[in-house]
Amino acid sequence: MQVPYRVLSEISVQENVSKYVLQQIYLLSNQKVGVEVLEVNVQVDHVHLVVSIPAKYAVSQYIGFLKGKLALRLFDRFPQLRKQYWGQHVWSRGYCVSTVGLDKDRIRKCVKWQNEKKQEVEDKQDRLFA
Repeated sequence: MQVPYRVLSEISVQENVSKYVLQQIYLLSNQKVGVEVLEVNVQVDHVHLVVSIPAKYAVSQYIGFLKGKLALRLFDRFPQLRKQYWGQHVWSRGYCVSTVGLDKDRIRKCVKWQNEKKQEVEDKQDRLFA
């Protein structure tokens, strides 16, 4: 299942925030019995997540838990975000869900590829301004 989250575009996610988000996705997912994070890609304005969720959890229940707890932890760890996000709304309301069958490996490769592509673009931009 691929679940992209949209973070409001005003935030400029610093590297330490991205690393924290990645770490917390694993920690929070481990709190739900049977949930397995297969692939994660944290970008400036969204997160791609390939996760296996047992049938006892509704996808909306897991996503609500993850987005809610992660937002609270972000505000605790990075208080400056409270000023940027009045009302403590880091995540957009929606999310996209797709069930994965036989193409699971292809989707996992796509999530990894997006991160590699992002790095290529950043490297090219660095060379332009060096």
